[in-house]
Amino acid sequence: MKIVCFGDSLTRGVTLDKGRLRITKKNYPYYLKEFLKPDITVLNKGVFNDSSDLLLRRLQKDVLDENPDFVIIAIGGNDCNFNWNEVVEHPDSEHQATVPVDRYIENVKMMMEKMKKAGIIPIVMTLPPLDPVRYYQYLFQQYGSSIGHWISLKGGMEHWHGMYNDRLMNLADEMQVGKADVRTALRQAGSLQNLISDDGIHLTPAGYRVVGREISAFLNGGEEK
Repeated sequence: MKIVCFGDSLTRGVTLDKGRLRITKKNYPYYLKEFLKPDITVLNKGVFNDSSDLLLRRLQKDVLDENPDFVIIAIGGNDCNFNWNEVVEHPDSEHQATVPVDRYIENVKMMMEKMKKAGIIPIVMTLPPLDPVRYYQYLFQQYGSSIGHWISLKGGMEHWHGMYNDRLMNLADEMQVGKADVRTALRQAGSLQNLISDDGIHLTPAGYRVVGREISAFLNGGEEK
């Protein structure tokens, strides 16, 4: 059996360590491989800063050409992000997310359709939760606290992030695609402070372990939960 883990930095294994974003070898595909039988191949096709637009462009090379049995689709965190430099310069203007939610859903739908047509089983991973306090602290350190008012007008980034996740889950139901609920698994695994790194977004190795275990449990029909 072959599994492709297809996504952004949360698949690649980025974590904030000592104030710097680094790549950890102990990412979720690493742990997924540990939890599965040794004869199962797990490929990490995560790329830092990718959005669903960019995933769609590399779908052929990184997924279809590999001819896997399963693909774990983990995307959305960069799609629902904003160009914060533009927000700082024009705080009273309307700003669009990097990939507006309707296009995001259409991109993921197109990817899943192409996978199914190729005989590949897609599995959607929920967006991991944010740690809002540390996420805002990290944003304010990078861009200044003036963006706080604009964020509040959007209902808070965790609300915006959750909205993309809800739409993704609705799409999975509509297309009868399996859902690996790492969002709930992380919230139930203990303190998010130990599972999410100091930028409030990327996971720690302990957080990636929770994700790997949840996906392996999903693939095994819940046996490891």
